[in-house]
Amino acid sequence: AIIAGIKRVLEKTPPELAADVIDRGIILTGGGAYLNGLDQLIIEETEINAVVAESASECVALGTGIALESIDKLKETGAIYSATRRGYKGR
Repeated sequence: AIIAGIKRVLEKTPPELAADVIDRGIILTGGGAYLNGLDQLIIEETEINAVVAESASECVALGTGIALESIDKLKETGAIYSATRRGYKGR
């Protein structure tokens, strides 16, 4: 499912951005980055280089902190889209 998801995202990505991913590779972050052999599986299945980020488990928290520091700018650009606007009601 992870590989299929990566392929789906790449298929929907504009060509100029997809070219950057192909050239620069995929950096795995979060706890899932530590799944044994995931980086090699991605390389084999997509032919795109994949590496586990240094301190991969901390990347999500650090990125969230950076995003929260810039939340107003993110809202202005439309990068943040409220789940309630999509009809999400919660559990």
